[in-house]
Amino acid sequence: MAGGQPPDPRSTAHRESGAVAAFAAALYDYQGPVDVLDGAICRMPEPFGTRDAAGLWDVYAELARAWPDFERRRYISISGVDGQGLNWVGEAGYYTATFTSDWMGIPARKRTVHMRFHEFFRMDGDKIVETQFGWDIPEVMMQAGAWPMVPSLGREWCVPGPATADGLSPGGDGAAAKQLVLDMLGAMSRHPSEGGPEVMEMPRYWHPKMHWYGPAGIGTARGIEGFRRHHQIPFLAAMPNRGKYREEMVYHFFAEGDYVGVTGWPNMRQTVSDAGWLGLPGVGREITLKSLDFWRVENGLIRENWVLVDLIDLYQQLGVDVFARMEELK
Repeated sequence: MAGGQPPDPRSTAHRESGAVAAFAAALYDYQGPVDVLDGAICRMPEPFGTRDAAGLWDVYAELARAWPDFERRRYISISGVDGQGLNWVGEAGYYTATFTSDWMGIPARKRTVHMRFHEFFRMDGDKIVETQFGWDIPEVMMQAGAWPMVPSLGREWCVPGPATADGLSPGGDGAAAKQLVLDMLGAMSRHPSEGGPEVMEMPRYWHPKMHWYGPAGIGTARGIEGFRRHHQIPFLAAMPNRGKYREEMVYHFFAEGDYVGVTGWPNMRQTVSDAGWLGLPGVGREITLKSLDFWRVENGLIRENWVLVDLIDLYQQLGVDVFARMEELK
């Protein structure tokens, strides 16, 4: 890093991602819209829904009014082709700023704030034709002291980037890493229908020092035991039919180097039939989840897994208006 200058946020080693690099540069020093999303379908987290490019930039304009010095910082950027032959670029990082004015009713605390993102771009050549965005809005509520739902079982913090600091230039076709992740997910889906936790063979796929970086509201877990206690056991206990509709869901898996990404809108469907997860009762209601994930493989084992699930959307499906509940805290 010559002269102590930060890396150019416009730089990229990925083919077919010049438009994404321009988007990243525009949001690193936000000055207003750029035309790289014209004509794209922009799928955004709740409460924003699906918009056109103009609607997406309206969201950023509102964010800039509340966070006037905001910037978008990336620590993962990968590209690849999914199983349907579609080209994707996936990026992870966080937005950060000084929170000077209320945003969507979330009270400003006049302090530094961060909001994690996972943002996926479907490409046609160098043109962005679709976005699928996950933003960790609950963690903004938590920093404002306005999270109205139950505490997380895991650790809440500003989730870090890859331990190896190579997420912006991974290199390699990613085939081995992708196959490892697919094999791991296949093994996980065997539980509970085919047996106890042993059928998931977690030590075969996961590093003993693994970090599972879940969304705010669930939190981060460390190691296999931490992952099981702070996320997996309550998740599977509440929704034992997880995976029943796997063949009906659309997944976009792609990989580069040691990194694997997946997105889908949605990519999970299951029933909250029993109590326990997120402090929720067993309401017997079917839900869908939008899970936008990245994995990093190290020496043949998964060492880091970044997971964003749209919990605002989840609660909405269960009849809970998180923003209305937040107002009751004021």
